[in-house]
Amino acid sequence: MYSGSLVAIVTPMRPDGSVDFAAWTRLLDFHLENGTRGIVVAGTTGESATLSDSELHELAKRASEHVRRKMLIVAGAGTSSTATTVARARSLSELPIDALLVVTPAYVRPTQEGLFLHYSAVAEASRLPVILYNVPTRTAVDMLPQTVARLARVPNIKAVKEAVPEVARVRALREACGDGFFVLSGDDASARETLLAGAHGVISVTANVAPRGMADLVAAARAGDRAAAERIDAPLAALHRDLFVEGNPIPVKWALRQMGRIEGGIRLPLTELSVGYHARLAASLRAAGVLK
Repeated sequence: MYSGSLVAIVTPMRPDGSVDFAAWTRLLDFHLENGTRGIVVAGTTGESATLSDSELHELAKRASEHVRRKMLIVAGAGTSSTATTVARARSLSELPIDALLVVTPAYVRPTQEGLFLHYSAVAEASRLPVILYNVPTRTAVDMLPQTVARLARVPNIKAVKEAVPEVARVRALREACGDGFFVLSGDDASARETLLAGAHGVISVTANVAPRGMADLVAAARAGDRAAAERIDAPLAALHRDLFVEGNPIPVKWALRQMGRIEGGIRLPLTELSVGYHARLAASLRAAGVLK
């Protein structure tokens, strides 16, 4: 179930920072038309730190009404507090969506035992399946494969989004967690190799602008066709790099604006992409065939 190309979708906003729900529907259609397997609502790329609970609920609700049973709908539920995350998981469980993505608690730097107890509490509170999310470059804590393996035995925890860009990490997770547990790449630049090493799919930033390319890449890599995967990934490589020239989602929102898919709204403390990066990112979009 938790496989294929899932997009860590942006939250479209107007220049005043309000959520643009008309653009939201258009983005959902864009992904339906281009092979995206699922969307992650209000992940990091969706500016989760700046969204209110009511905005998160409305985005997830509208997505479920528009694409449910056509794409997976996953909602970001993680915070740095176990109690707050438990409350959010309970609330989101009332929505007709498919799973929750729960990032490791940022900034507080819990122990591995603390991570195990945190996720166990969230899984017990949630009526939806839980996807773990490990991204140490943002949270300052690395959830190790041994901890993920313990959590894989907790009822209701079904998958992990692993953003450590190491093939060895994916192999360790697959070996430790067994065949019934899903491993998803959380790093576009290394996704091809981690998919070839056994990851089931990717939760992608690049898929925001190149959904068909990412869907085709996942399909080729999961089929074990290295040559095809390398051929598909080659024109996307510059995007994998340049969509992170400034803090995500600054570059990807600028890119989508150039493609005419959203307006230019973004919420402080994030700002618009620095002018010095415009030509570089535009060249990467052209190389990927998504901008004329």
